[in-house]
Amino acid sequence: MGVGKGQTARELARQTGRFAVDTDDLIESLTKKKIRKIFADQGEALFRKMEQQAADWLRRSVSNTIVSTGGGFFMVKKIHKLGRIFYLHSSIEGIVASIESHPNAAGKIKKRPLLQDLEAAKKLYRQRLPLYRRAADHEINVEGKESKKIAKEIAALMKRPA
Repeated sequence: MGVGKGQTARELARQTGRFAVDTDDLIESLTKKKIRKIFADQGEALFRKMEQQAADWLRRSVSNTIVSTGGGFFMVKKIHKLGRIFYLHSSIEGIVASIESHPNAAGKIKKRPLLQDLEAAKKLYRQRLPLYRRAADHEINVEGKESKKIAKEIAALMKRPA
């Protein structure tokens, strides 16, 4: 959460000529609700089911596409059947600094339900870090890097055999 997955995916799509799809956008389009509203009204458990539905649809319907995901998407079943998994890593301090330095920082923080309580976010980060690393085929350190450079690193890795 907050590492620039969407921006990097769009830049990677530009560099590679592929389409980019964001799973949160898919879910918002399907439900006609913002993610924070789904969390508030229906809870995280239902949102995770929606992520699984999005993953299942992607697996059946999409190929050769850059997919950016929400921070909990790594938990979907058969995630590796979607393709190679790139974990964009930053420290929690780097994530918060990046969001706070954004011109629309308040909106960025409001958009992320799991970032409303910083101590809870830090705890979640510590819990998920080894899980992200285990799920990933590649880990990219994104702290302090622009999306263009991150996308270039990923594009180079994509050219290598899986």
